[in-house]
Amino acid sequence: MAALCNAAAVGTAAAATATAVYPVKSLGFNLSSEMPLHGRAAPRFLAAHRQSRGLGFPRLKLNYSARTKMRIKATTALVEHTGTVEQVAGPSKKLAVAEQPPETDSGTGHSHRFLNVKTEEDLFMGIRKEIEAKRLPASAAAAMEEVYRNYHDAVIESGDPNAKEIVLSNMAVTFDRILLQFEDPFTFSSYHKAIRDPFDYYTFGQNYIRPLIDFRNSYVGNLAYFDEMDKQLKQGHNIVLFSNHQSEADPAVIALMLETSNPNIAEKITYVAGDRVVLDPICKPFSMGRNLLCVYSKKHIDDVPELAEMKKKANARTLKEMALLLRKGGQVIWIAPSGGRDRPDSDTKEWFPASFDVAAVDNMRRLVEHSGVSGHLYPLALLCYDIMPPPPQVEREIGEKRKIGFHGVGISVAPEINFNEFVATIRNQEEVKEAFSKTIYDTVVMHYNVLKSAIYGGKGTDASNSLVSLSQPWKRSSSTSNVENL
Repeated sequence: MAALCNAAAVGTAAAATATAVYPVKSLGFNLSSEMPLHGRAAPRFLAAHRQSRGLGFPRLKLNYSARTKMRIKATTALVEHTGTVEQVAGPSKKLAVAEQPPETDSGTGHSHRFLNVKTEEDLFMGIRKEIEAKRLPASAAAAMEEVYRNYHDAVIESGDPNAKEIVLSNMAVTFDRILLQFEDPFTFSSYHKAIRDPFDYYTFGQNYIRPLIDFRNSYVGNLAYFDEMDKQLKQGHNIVLFSNHQSEADPAVIALMLETSNPNIAEKITYVAGDRVVLDPICKPFSMGRNLLCVYSKKHIDDVPELAEMKKKANARTLKEMALLLRKGGQVIWIAPSGGRDRPDSDTKEWFPASFDVAAVDNMRRLVEHSGVSGHLYPLALLCYDIMPPPPQVEREIGEKRKIGFHGVGISVAPEINFNEFVATIRNQEEVKEAFSKTIYDTVVMHYNVLKSAIYGGKGTDASNSLVSLSQPWKRSSSTSNVENL
């Protein structure tokens, strides 16, 4: 859900799609259909959805008064829990509201009812009152209650002595942000920049997912390569992470795994995101805290045939934005070439990375290559499905049942793969694209299996091998003293 994080598939587009970089005959980007988006301008991206679903999303007004701004910031003040918070790798976060805001802001009309709650009963009473005030649809209220109960059970399972306080604090802010999407819906642009002020949506998303991660059973593979990326970014180089995609929480999971060792990467990543996450009011607040490039998924581009062409044009605009970003340099872009979240095998029920789309990998590679800036391509494995597993099948309608769990997670990165050096090893040049994509995918699967052995096989860092070195960087950080003795 945080970011909920997550990549979508861009359908075929005209050659002019990336003319700012180079001619492209066919753009089949499987960028991932369930990740968040980022916005700078051009709200035209969602015009097709407005017509097909009758949804209008005016841009979020951020002209808060100084007093309101102060209050909003107060709700995200960070307070470290004293005591043995063994499951959390960073200091647990809770609300610190010095002064209760009025129930409705006179400047924006936004109801602050949820920020005044002191108990779970207050929270549910607030939902009922917002329905009565006609600011919240009954269907959304039911979804919010379901999310609360699932989140509550997952955080309680963590054993954190402050679990109930964490749940109430995080869900109060979450409900406040969701309600705002019904009062004043936010519109994502083709390129969305994370909103950090006056409300810090990035920190909000991190605080929400943090209690769901069992850091004692979580791992980062090959931390040295993330350090290598940091150096490359400082030199103005571009980086692309070809990754599998597991849940709506992917962006927050990646950032939480890197926040103590490589915070620059954690906050800088731009995620290629699908249209669905930016339309679901439950997801939107989490998406607003991530850097996003918004695309329409190839899986859903023909859901409404008469709008297919409009969606393709929107995808072309996003690809142009991506090309411009790469030409500037210093970018790190996450993309899931599978075009969606991983699902378990129907027979074995085992989770595994979904196969990569060859065109998606090749098109991304060519965008980097033609940017005029040095670029580096890294395979990245991600394992976190138990935090927020997706529905068993891809769903056409927006709004899904959300399961939430407490579990160990992991990310692991492989050495960069140089395309030119790779080509020299292939005899049949007609097979280069497919072979390159397969190599990246197979590398992701290998790293995924190491993470799986560490987390689900109980081997921990002993699952490391000659190619994957697992570690827990948060244990070495002085800012996370609460887990140093685990």
